[in-house]
Amino acid sequence: MVYEKLKKCYEAVEKKVTFKPSLALILGSGLGDFCDTMEVKETLPYSEIPGFPTSTVAGHKGQFVFGYSNGVPIVAMQGRVHYYEGYPVQDVVLPTRLMHMMGAKTLFLTNAAGGINPSFHAGDFMLISDHISLSVPSPLIGANIDELGTRFPDMSEVYSRRLRTIIENAAAAEGVPLKSGVYLQTTGPNYETPAEIRAYGRLGADAVGMSTAIEAMAARHCGMEVCGISCISNLAAGISSNPLSHKEVQETADRVAPLFRRLVARSISEIAKG
Repeated sequence: MVYEKLKKCYEAVEKKVTFKPSLALILGSGLGDFCDTMEVKETLPYSEIPGFPTSTVAGHKGQFVFGYSNGVPIVAMQGRVHYYEGYPVQDVVLPTRLMHMMGAKTLFLTNAAGGINPSFHAGDFMLISDHISLSVPSPLIGANIDELGTRFPDMSEVYSRRLRTIIENAAAAEGVPLKSGVYLQTTGPNYETPAEIRAYGRLGADAVGMSTAIEAMAARHCGMEVCGISCISNLAAGISSNPLSHKEVQETADRVAPLFRRLVARSISEIAKG
């Protein structure tokens, strides 16, 4: 059933879109304006794809944007689907698998995250070196989709060392400060308690959010090369003295958007060069 639904979505996209991307970009909360820098060729609202899950979160427009970033053919998701919105985990990763079927070999993940590492500040960027998936079911549970990948995929290097080096060099070239660390995904939609944040820190997490890890797992299962950047939009509960809010997430993302656009555009350009 999962693969049949995926194929139907792909057939619907094929009828509406002629563009063939080589890289897939998922834009997190407040980061969708990156598409303003693209040479856009086609757009496709999620609502026009039968059976496709739609985003219900503020700051997520809910459409695929096809076009070029510095000459590189990409498909960007302006808005992702989250597990906390009530979708089965297989639906949450359906867009990732669909972009793979469109031709994308690389997945570039972005998100807004809460900072756990005490050296982080709101507005920092963190290159994701690894992740911890906590209380979120694996998207690979159930019958394996042999057409996509093996039953027991290796996850020893989810976030490509090669791509991380490229992004670090791009950040240096653009003069954009870049941290590095481990991202932890929870289910959401509630923010974490201070006790949970202390526990996550002891587990080795530097930042926490409600997306990304399961998308990365699905992408690696498909054989895609994966990289990711978190925008530290706020300090996590117990670290910040202020109550957490989605408004703060969006405000921080808006503030650092110019730096984010430069970093991602330069990184995509360098990734395409190999």
